Amino acid sequence: MKLGYQTNTWGGVVGHPAGVTSVKDLYYLANGSTEQAARDIASAGYKGIELFDGNLAEYENRQDDFRRMMADLQLTLVGVYTGANFIFRDILDEEFAKIEKVAKLASEFGAEHLVFGGGAVRSGGIQESDYEVLAQSLTRAEEIAVKYGLTPSYHPHLGTCVQAPEQLDKLMSMTTIALCPDTAHIEAGGGNPVTVMRKYIDRIKYVHFKDYKDGQFLPLGEGDQNFAEMLSILQGANYDGWVLVELDSHQDPLQAAQISKSYLQDTLNLA
Repeated sequence: MKLGYQTNTWGGVVGHPAGVTSVKDLYYLANGSTEQAARDIASAGYKGIELFDGNLAEYENRQDDFRRMMADLQLTLVGVYTGANFIFRDILDEEFAKIEKVAKLASEFGAEHLVFGGGAVRSGGIQESDYEVLAQSLTRAEEIAVKYGLTPSYHPHLGTCVQAPEQLDKLMSMTTIALCPDTAHIEAGGGNPVTVMRKYIDRIKYVHFKDYKDGQFLPLGEGDQNFAEMLSILQGANYDGWVLVELDSHQDPLQAAQISKSYLQDTLNLA
């Protein structure tokens, strides 16, 4: 397995302000320096990075700068994370205009994975029909990713209509898209990440490891997640892809990356 790290720890997670009034511009952003994040991730011993779609878009007209940085640091662009509401038919074309742009750019930069999050929760609560539209939207998203040579996955997330285990089961039964389990979000949503990974191992092509305890997202080894069992499930399925460590924020991003790397190396025997 190969080890990568998300850049979102550097600056935390925000959204592009233009998205408030323009759906096509609604990107995720890590509100820090991508260059600093990449340097720190490489120095901590990881071989790849994942970016939010908005941070990737910042290099749309500076592609040589990005490629030079990645070559100098000997890093691989593992994946790009994007998202959408996915349930409101009137804005789907605008959302997919953004997704198509992100997929094209990710492909040009050599990314392997395109990860989708989303499934909005209405002000009046979730409607059963929302899952049907979400499933249809993810099929469309999957087709776009494949068109650009990317591996698509769905990432369950708190604050969406797919955060609880029964919600994930419902969506998975309605789609063919691969699952990118974020282990901490699964637990925070009331699920057991070991159970989820065992149940859907045949649909896992990419993994986000993040620890969790008492309502907090933590570096690996500082929470209660059973990563050894998760790793055993992956190994039993001959999984040889990327394990991507992700942490939404930390007072010392480099230290957090180092803590997780030491845990992966010393406890799980992943170099």
